[in-house]
Amino acid sequence: MSAEPVWIVDDDSSIRWVLQKALQAANIPCFSFENPEDLLLQLETGQPPEVIVSDIRMPQMDGMVLLGEVHKRFANIPVIIMTAHSDLDSAVNAYQSGAFEYLPKPFDIDEAVNLVQRALTHAREQSSKNQAPELIKATEIIGEAPAMQEVFRAVGRLSRSSISVLINGQSGTGKELVAHALHRHSPRSKNTFIALNMAAIPKDLIESELFGHEKGAFTGAQAARQGRFEQANGGTLFLDEIGDMPLDVQTRLLRVLADGQFYRVGGHNPVTVDVRIIAATHQNLEQRVAEGKFREDLYHRLNVIRIHIPTLSERREDIPILAAHFLQKAALELAVEVKSLSKETKKILANLPWPGNVRQLENMCRWLTVMASGQEVLPHDLPPEITQQPVSTEKTVQAGDWQTLLASWADTQLQSGHNNILDDAIMSFERILLERALHYTHGHKQDAAKRLGWGRNTLTRKLKELDM
Repeated sequence: MSAEPVWIVDDDSSIRWVLQKALQAANIPCFSFENPEDLLLQLETGQPPEVIVSDIRMPQMDGMVLLGEVHKRFANIPVIIMTAHSDLDSAVNAYQSGAFEYLPKPFDIDEAVNLVQRALTHAREQSSKNQAPELIKATEIIGEAPAMQEVFRAVGRLSRSSISVLINGQSGTGKELVAHALHRHSPRSKNTFIALNMAAIPKDLIESELFGHEKGAFTGAQAARQGRFEQANGGTLFLDEIGDMPLDVQTRLLRVLADGQFYRVGGHNPVTVDVRIIAATHQNLEQRVAEGKFREDLYHRLNVIRIHIPTLSERREDIPILAAHFLQKAALELAVEVKSLSKETKKILANLPWPGNVRQLENMCRWLTVMASGQEVLPHDLPPEITQQPVSTEKTVQAGDWQTLLASWADTQLQSGHNNILDDAIMSFERILLERALHYTHGHKQDAAKRLGWGRNTLTRKLKELDM
């Protein structure tokens, strides 16, 4: 056999065929194997490939075992793991075993080809870096939506780091779950995780909560008390709703991040700590900086790595699997039989707006576990406050209504004798997409550019052209 740069192994012949055809169409020579044993035999006797694409579930030897065997012989071959189990465990296990990347099934064929091309580039640059995070299970974060796959990848890639992370997302999207995952999957996982919600504490107590106080520091301070920084020493401190932190406390926090030292309230001796900071907010911190409500230097100190958590309406394909998970969880907690959703109920839930995001869905599933009359949840079992919400128009828009409206608009413009209608339409189209992208990324221009498929410079130029 010639030394094709890409080898594919999957017991499913249809998957092998589709991948081979797609790679060949992209001028990437490849060869496929029905089982890992044949691949390993060829690896022993012939020239190794540059990239291996392997399924995770195969009869005799699974993809993780194959990955280990490959890296025993050729540690630098990038291995892409395909899996139909699209949750954080799958991402974590793939990274843990040293996979270059993982590809959730069913996959977009263009995405698969692009991923193989990235792996080939990586191999040809002879990079020796492997993504091998030592992670443990976290079953609370699940999802198949592309935006959630990005979150999983970020958790995996950060697993060997103690770098500061800023989590951005609306209330109820699961920011604290992601913070827990980042901690559990980090070198600090055996140490303490401490969470503090800035919005839930009176402003005059935040300083004492964070930094502790000495006896007699203020009225009611009957004894010295450790703050959250000391409690989290060696571990992780999660500061939720960081945008609500008072400016004077922001100044103290910045000093701790700079030199790892602080003074308790009423104290005179410096306290030294080693703490990883994970911050979260639902607010637009860039806007708060511009308004003078958040320190710019603290923003840059925290915003080393940013993870955006999508709203539930941005990941509608995950609603059925999330609901099934929450129904199972509620049944276990309440010691009752697990309920399931009817097809029509799933359809209704997938088209609701979900302003409370994942938290709202979980609460509804707990309600259904107690209140639904049968084992299969039917539409009439849904709580009234859910069904009375306006149904999302996303599905009809995707079905082509906007194109019908555009055609109607064009007819009107042409019948009226207007000229240059294409330029007018493009300008309006770009303005609307820009506004929506900036809205969904909370004003973060780099993220907005990525969502639109533009470079940062293109987005900046368009903002000027459209006077936005």
